[in-house]
Amino acid sequence: MSQQAPGSMATPAPNGDAFENLSQEDRRFAPSAEFAANAVVTAGEYAEADADRPAFWARQARELLDWSRDFDQALDWSEPPFAKWFVGGEVNAAYNALDRHVKAGNGDRVAIYFEGEP
Repeated sequence: MSQQAPGSMATPAPNGDAFENLSQEDRRFAPSAEFAANAVVTAGEYAEADADRPAFWARQARELLDWSRDFDQALDWSEPPFAKWFVGGEVNAAYNALDRHVKAGNGDRVAIYFEGEP
């Protein structure tokens, strides 16, 4: 690696710096048919999220989590750049991570496989 003389300016890359070049990436790589067939999220859900993101995430939160107290507002964006999600809601992370799965009859399934070092 060459050293620059003190006080000299580095010559900028012809097309910007490396990060700038990465942020200009526009190639697309289509998933395989097998991968797409096993996708959890559908094209319809992308359209729903694009149409109304707070409503989409409110639905997701209500379907995927058990709330101790339901939220009043999915997104409070009244003081940008500070966003508050699920305002007024209360969720018990431990219950959602474990207890509800036991309650659903999955208590005899292995949750974590651990393999220690020999």
